[in-house]
Amino acid sequence: MPKIQAFNEFNNIFDQNFYMKKIIGIGNALVDIVTFIDNDDTLRKLSLPKGSMQLVDADRSEKIKNETLCFPRVLSSGGSAANTIHGLGMLGAEAAFIGSTGEDESAIIFENDLKKAGVRTILKHCKSPTGTAVALVTPDGERTFGTHLGAAVEISAEDLSPLLFKDYDILYLEGYLIYNMPLVTEACRLARSNKMTVALDLASYNVVNENKDSFRIIVKEFTDILFANEQEAEAFTGEKPGKAIMSLSGMCKSVVVKTGEKGSLVSDGNKVYSVRPFPVKCIDTTGAGDLYASGFLYGYALGKDPGTCGTYGSLLASRVIEVTGARIPENTWSEIMKTIKSI
Repeated sequence: MPKIQAFNEFNNIFDQNFYMKKIIGIGNALVDIVTFIDNDDTLRKLSLPKGSMQLVDADRSEKIKNETLCFPRVLSSGGSAANTIHGLGMLGAEAAFIGSTGEDESAIIFENDLKKAGVRTILKHCKSPTGTAVALVTPDGERTFGTHLGAAVEISAEDLSPLLFKDYDILYLEGYLIYNMPLVTEACRLARSNKMTVALDLASYNVVNENKDSFRIIVKEFTDILFANEQEAEAFTGEKPGKAIMSLSGMCKSVVVKTGEKGSLVSDGNKVYSVRPFPVKCIDTTGAGDLYASGFLYGYALGKDPGTCGTYGSLLASRVIEVTGARIPENTWSEIMKTIKSI
């Protein structure tokens, strides 16, 4: 759905006599290679822990691609924060994305996909190839990533400036950036100096396990809204969702713990909301957390209460897992806006 149509839907739903917060995201610019494997044996053969995101070098990335050539695959623009920002653009929010790509065909696909959603792109173009994420999807819908970042890692703290943030109210960061702590710290510092809300997604349980101390610094010092699934929350706190959300709530203002088919928990520091999932036939969980963040931040930008924000998030997550890949089809967005109106 073109963005103008999204705005028309928006204008029919909400009174425009208020300010809707603007969102800017920073993340790894990637092209997803979504590959449907027939069982877990391939994951074991490739030494990829199920449900994880593993960073791999160029040689191992090629090995993963070659070993899975016999399986059906779909190419699409990806990257965790880019998926979230794309979803916000399709909802009609004013959004921008900062990242780094190569100068290849994949870079063109990536940028055009965001622009089509009405997203402002702020991209550094490098000689390295655009990063790729091979998403191996098992029959149960679980996805496991082997990610070669390529040009995505070539964005640095020095590429950021106060001017990039001055027109925005919310900074959204994907947790995969934690491997570049100077970049994350500088982005948060600039956001704070601009009185922005900082939202962070914890990315993957293995990323949390490997970078717990760094995450703890960013969460405690800068984060206002924290997104995690139950595995990530447990990796961070050592506790199951109910207790984990209370522990995390002591570190930042608002916390979301996604619990898969059971829904999600949302805390605003004073109250924990239990958000029910929408009925869905799961095809592929790729992008579920990313689109949940789209819906939640959309509600937050409109000034909705945490429970409603979580419901918007649950709605978008349910729609993306019904399809292959991390992007909701264009013809679904009109129905999504009508459902939002009814919530």
